[in-house]
Amino acid sequence: MAQHTGTTVQSGSSNHIKNVAIVGATGTSGKFIVQSLLATGNHNVTAITREGGTAEMPSGITAQKVNYSDPSTLVSALRGQDALIITMGVRAPPDQQTKLIHAAAEAGVNWILPNEFGYDSANEALANDILPNANKKAYTELVEKLGVSKWIGFVCGFWYEFSLGGSPDRFGFDFQKKEVILFDEGTQPISVTTFPMVGKGVASLLSLPISREDSNGESACLEDFSNRFCYVASFVVSQKDMLDSVLRVTKTDIKDWTITKESSKERYEKGMARLRGGDYAGLVMGMYSRNFFHDGSGNHSVTRGLDNEKLGLPKEDLDEFTEVAVKQALGGVSDSYH
Repeated sequence: MAQHTGTTVQSGSSNHIKNVAIVGATGTSGKFIVQSLLATGNHNVTAITREGGTAEMPSGITAQKVNYSDPSTLVSALRGQDALIITMGVRAPPDQQTKLIHAAAEAGVNWILPNEFGYDSANEALANDILPNANKKAYTELVEKLGVSKWIGFVCGFWYEFSLGGSPDRFGFDFQKKEVILFDEGTQPISVTTFPMVGKGVASLLSLPISREDSNGESACLEDFSNRFCYVASFVVSQKDMLDSVLRVTKTDIKDWTITKESSKERYEKGMARLRGGDYAGLVMGMYSRNFFHDGSGNHSVTRGLDNEKLGLPKEDLDEFTEVAVKQALGGVSDSYH
């Protein structure tokens, strides 16, 4: 049964998406997507949540309870939706996304944003090296095979403040000990995105007209992204760039930190070995290290180009989000945004 907690957006132009369903509305990135969608005032947002789930839904959205063992509940929850956004953790059952895609097709959902929201999985060499995620292509192929929906993969690289303020297995920083592990020389740039920018990017994407509205073909539309990837980034930074920002934010000196170096390739192999041995945290080390290889796989800003301008996304300040990461790392604060 749907629980209504917000104001309904009235029907408008058929050339715009109005009804948006999201899986993972209260999750790490999902909550920022929901906030940004609601901020547009253009969307009715529905959270797809498990029966028996206890997560408190944000105000302004509708909650639909589903049972993944009963496909009819998924179809019922998705009827009338224009778009489905899927955000799930890497440990989510692999058939869960498959069930959602089948249900979306049966319900007639026109657009699906599959569970991407990270590195460039269109880079097959990169995706194949990150073992549990090598099958992402299977989901987009399924969407196309069913022939009802169109998919858009949202590529944003690693989440900057989450990765910087997390364990050393991510960007190599330990703020408690003032230690940094530089991968190789720490100079390889990668593309990263903040949580707020992920939210704004998705909301801007789904606010585009479905078909082009101008005759000169200069404005963006959703069909530009049909069955392809949308590339967004807040910053292009190396570990040394991150360290410089950390020094500014913490008002510390380089002499206050212990800096070591490790081969990105050796670190990747070490992480994958840990994963094969049953240590799932090894995936984190392996996945992050792989994106710092000097083949540029982690820098989609260069290899693919960015869609930030098409989406009208703002510029962000690196030090502002470094400060968020530092607060989260030192204080255990889960929400330290200004």
